[in-house]
Amino acid sequence: MTDVFVQIAVDQPMPVLFDYRYALPEPPAVGSLVLVPFGRREVVGLICEVIATSDVPADKLRNVSAVCSACPPLSDVWIALAGFAADYYQRGLGEVALPALPQALRDASRWNRLFAVDERYRLLPAGRAQLPDALPARASALRRLADALAEQASLGMSDARALHPRASATFEDWLARGWIELAESSDGATTEAAQAGVPPTGSAALPVLTDEQRDAVEAISGAEGFAPFLLHGVTGSGKTEVYLHALAELLAARPDAQALVLVPEINLTPQFEAAFRARFATLAEGSIVTMHSGLAEGERARNWLAAHTGSARIVLGTRLAILASMPRLAIIVVDEEHDPAYKQQEGLRYSARDLAIYRAKQLGIPVVLGSATPSLETWWQAEQGRYTRLTLTRRAVAEAVLPSVRLIDLEEERRRGRASVEGLAGPLIAALKTRLERGEQSLVFLNRRGYAPILSCDACGWVAGCPRCSAYAVLHKPERALRCHHCGWEARIPKSCPDCGNIDIAPMGRGTQRVEETLASVVPGARVLRIDADSTRRKGSAQALFSDVHAGEVDILVGTQMIAKGHDFRRVTLVGVLNADTALFSHDFRASERLFAQLTQVSGRAGRAGLPGEVMIQTRYPRHALFQALTRQDYVGFANSTLAERREARLPPFVYQAMLRAEGRTLEAALAFLEEAAAAFGTLPGADRVTVYDAVPLTIVKVFNVHRAQLLLESASRAALQASLRAWQPVLRSLKGVLRWSVEVDPQDV
Repeated sequence: MTDVFVQIAVDQPMPVLFDYRYALPEPPAVGSLVLVPFGRREVVGLICEVIATSDVPADKLRNVSAVCSACPPLSDVWIALAGFAADYYQRGLGEVALPALPQALRDASRWNRLFAVDERYRLLPAGRAQLPDALPARASALRRLADALAEQASLGMSDARALHPRASATFEDWLARGWIELAESSDGATTEAAQAGVPPTGSAALPVLTDEQRDAVEAISGAEGFAPFLLHGVTGSGKTEVYLHALAELLAARPDAQALVLVPEINLTPQFEAAFRARFATLAEGSIVTMHSGLAEGERARNWLAAHTGSARIVLGTRLAILASMPRLAIIVVDEEHDPAYKQQEGLRYSARDLAIYRAKQLGIPVVLGSATPSLETWWQAEQGRYTRLTLTRRAVAEAVLPSVRLIDLEEERRRGRASVEGLAGPLIAALKTRLERGEQSLVFLNRRGYAPILSCDACGWVAGCPRCSAYAVLHKPERALRCHHCGWEARIPKSCPDCGNIDIAPMGRGTQRVEETLASVVPGARVLRIDADSTRRKGSAQALFSDVHAGEVDILVGTQMIAKGHDFRRVTLVGVLNADTALFSHDFRASERLFAQLTQVSGRAGRAGLPGEVMIQTRYPRHALFQALTRQDYVGFANSTLAERREARLPPFVYQAMLRAEGRTLEAALAFLEEAAAAFGTLPGADRVTVYDAVPLTIVKVFNVHRAQLLLESASRAALQASLRAWQPVLRSLKGVLRWSVEVDPQDV
């Protein structure tokens, strides 16, 4: 029998494929997941090539141990996508392909259970009558399980285990008592309408589109081949409705088609999922799935497999979903395309938005980039005519108009003797009280969590810092703790200054916890709710808090960027913005672009349901061009003037950048590595077309006792930069002296 050989990608920092002998009964197939020996352990790899001969000596070749027959092979197109990402972002194919898969697929011990039928159970009349009284009073998990059975037509075992770890044994007991019965599996029969691919309910039940929305839907639906669209719509203009109509027309025309919809953050997925499930209620069960890092591993694996096998028609997800295997993908939507969250900041540092555009081009399908404040890179592409611009200039609700924007000049307030209360200016406090009297909701935005960013001693100048990072420790008053937001270090608040013993140590600055405390005192009777990373640590807590806001159980919502975008707060008529000035002095050239987008997004939460909206921004620089553009709600003017500045300064999108970062036990070691790397870069072919800047420490130099530095590279030619980076990789691997190094292409934080 002639030996068969395969080349396999494994998740290792090496840009090579590894040869193995394939001697299993199943025929080898490109795209199959296999278990292979690697060093002293066994790892999961991906077959990328089947070859007749191998250059590796026969005594060195090792055999493939097992193949994942339960998972259909990944397509050549998907492997090509992973290959492009690996090449562009300067990584090995295995470093892209394997981490893109759910953890369950990367664990060979779980392969046999991947396609296990998810049995479903339904509540019987006897159970409905007897079960509530039979449960112990404190058995909260059992009560959640019983409530889920009562609320749903049937409950799958996978969902039941998420509610109670011993759901299987509990269901066996309830089956024996005659309280529940086994229903159909999740793979059971679907309705005739679902099998026919009928998307939403009848058109009479759908919202009436504005002329601008209708034109946008027609353009997207009529597109042939690769067609990138920029859907530029003001906040509240109904971009989601455009997505829904475009997908409905696609699924009606092509019953087997799949759609991918990306959102920037996990906390935006519940409302998107609810909207899509309501609109596409006639699709078969399991046709709409979500993908994000907040899912349990089992659920994420099931959703990924549903997309991979084509049973999932619509996939909603965060940036990781862009690498999901979808064999019949026919459209990609990237909502809030400007959001920095689409750029991965560790491991493979990819941009999900950029990969979405490449994937659409690879497949010859439309891609829709939606935003009220497009990134300047996207805006420039539209200005050049490479993307088709679709514009929504007014809000979708007929009586809703954009809120007015008012700047509160803090210096003028001080000159007139109008004292603020813990950072809240008098006009803002008065406006909050007025909204409370009207029964309307207000939103106060401060992009800084915790109680105060600094705890200091006036007597000797001591400042609470993190012992492991070159950063201040943030005061968290409710928890009575100092906490580092970079490494997680935590300590109790000292009763006196550790250096001089002074007991009058005091917080400086304000975070959301302090603003929440202040609002409770200056706006008596108001129900104040804070939503930030601290108040939403538990799974499901963010969704519960947002539900309280939508239900009208909150008068004033305080929060960080978590509340700034995407949420449709129907009763909010006032938005107050605190501490917006700090971004004006950032060293990052993208800071003003991000500030404008952030303030536009948070402003858009006001006046969405017909009530007049108002935005009040506290600033010491009311005449700054950025704030003036905000008051005019003039994104186009801001974008074009900022692009002109970028062109003059030779900054992206007019040049292309890459960043080499190094981490060492000392700053000197990190800088020495970068300087040696820069010297080696200068000897490479084509290096004269790339500018290499001096190595510098990062803004936060030390994190968790590791010192960090960076080296910026820049070129007017993307091809020249990419070629130089590829030639540089072997040199970098040969250098020693640091703990870690990484190359980031198109860095977003410079």
